[in-house]
Amino acid sequence: MSPTASAEVSPDKLEEYRKELTGYCYRMLGSGSEADDAVQETMLRAWRAADGFEGRSSVRSWLYRIATNICLDMLRSRQRRALPMDLGPASPPVEVLLGDPHPADIWVSPIADSRILPEHGDPADIAVARDSVRLAFVTAMQHLPARQRAALILCEVLKMPATEAAATLDTSVPAVNSALQRARATLASVDSEASGGSGGSGGSGGSGVVDAGLLDQFVDAFQRYDMSALVNLLHDDAVMSMPPYSFWVSGSSDIVRFMVEPKPMRCAGSVLLPVPGGTVNGAPAWAQYKPDPAGGYRPWALQVHEVRDGRFSRLTFFLDTERIFPEFGLPARLG
Repeated sequence: MSPTASAEVSPDKLEEYRKELTGYCYRMLGSGSEADDAVQETMLRAWRAADGFEGRSSVRSWLYRIATNICLDMLRSRQRRALPMDLGPASPPVEVLLGDPHPADIWVSPIADSRILPEHGDPADIAVARDSVRLAFVTAMQHLPARQRAALILCEVLKMPATEAAATLDTSVPAVNSALQRARATLASVDSEASGGSGGSGGSGGSGVVDAGLLDQFVDAFQRYDMSALVNLLHDDAVMSMPPYSFWVSGSSDIVRFMVEPKPMRCAGSVLLPVPGGTVNGAPAWAQYKPDPAGGYRPWALQVHEVRDGRFSRLTFFLDTERIFPEFGLPARLG
């Protein structure tokens, strides 16, 4: 290995690629914890193989090739991840019992933007990156075969030339182009409701910017539990889901009805705490704490809500707080 190649694969140099590799593996796997495992394995394999790196490709391309092979191996033996909208029709809004929770490994899990999105760069590229980690898009991607998913992410999200993507996937340029065509056709055929809710994968209308006043209105209406104010912030075709349960509700009127009528589920008196960084999966997010009869407030949900054309189009309440809150550095309870 040449001295130049040696410097390029030093631990510090490899670490510079951790965030973008985490974003790539998350889009592939739909799980933050699995993405972490894949990236860590990528770093270990790269370091162990450093002596064989001759600099014929860039370190970045080399790392993506390793990460892709790891993700493809991980995807061979498991079912695709989903959100409740993929598992069946909408539930009646007057349901009191949510049923039994499903195992965590069947769900697309949330991830903080600060772990996967660039902080600086071309605004258009950052907007594409943000849209490509929205829950609706990540869920829709789960419908693709693994190699088609990789080709789409490499070429259309990471803007990798087809020749480089072909080398990463150890295939030919025509095979990459064919995979892209099939992937686009599949995504176009995935019904927006089945793939994660109203508005498709775009979420915020493509700008990536959500009006701060809208967010303030939502927090105010939810904490006061003012359903008249809340319904005005939702699209008529908005959807609400609550992983790890398959339960989900469609339509703003049914969402509000569900929030009011099933007594065990009422969230009146809750406090919303912004997640560190403010955004999860390219969307505004809050930690919800419900009043605890023993005093203070206990964790209830990580709320990740997508906005389209100035209103909320999809409300996702991740209820597995024992697992999720520590991942986001959120308090175990509030005083």
